[in-house]
Amino acid sequence: MPHSKPSLAVDLALITVADGELKCLMMKRADADKVGGEWALPGGYVRVDEEIDDTVQRVLNEKVGLKSAYLEQLFTYGALDRDPRERVVSVTHFALIPSTELNNAVRKSDSLRLASVQTDWDGEAGGAATAVSDDGDALSLAFDHAEILGDVVKRLRGKLDYTNIALELLPELFTLRQAQEVYEAILGRSLTKPAFRRKLLDRKTIKATGRREEASAFRPAELYTRL
Repeated sequence: MPHSKPSLAVDLALITVADGELKCLMMKRADADKVGGEWALPGGYVRVDEEIDDTVQRVLNEKVGLKSAYLEQLFTYGALDRDPRERVVSVTHFALIPSTELNNAVRKSDSLRLASVQTDWDGEAGGAATAVSDDGDALSLAFDHAEILGDVVKRLRGKLDYTNIALELLPELFTLRQAQEVYEAILGRSLTKPAFRRKLLDRKTIKATGRREEASAFRPAELYTRL
């Protein structure tokens, strides 16, 4: 066709909770001077003979080394200046992944890093988020990825009341303490233990296994699993 066409890409916000903090996997860019930042979400261009879902799986496997994850489409980002190099539209997804899997990916690649995701807004107000290194320094993010991270946080917070999406961040067996840590990391605030546990158990989406955690510094807590 005679008219020019924008490029189509996917970006993946791979989210976890570790050390009581909401974190995202970031990839170091060798072309920081061209894309506006040193770090970015893993992503890639959609090939002409490829479905978007197949691109997502390819990027997840080739750039992160994961074969599967809980994935949701977040939004399509198409601002004219979002990519300084050319006109690129991104179909962005987020994935919720237990921290052990992302830590393994980081250990295998020098270009990957887990960064804490922080916002200066409460609830679902929305806005950009900041990716912070272990040293407490804000990472320089490429493209519009600060806005994308903010949208991920807003989406997650909005879904906590009517879905069990947060449970995707927990291992197969977990304690109620671990579940509360995940909810608090997403919300960015503390929760009252009795009220949280009552609300979670009333949903009847988890069940006690009759087993207790091992090697705990506290009194061994009962382990639960998702229904």
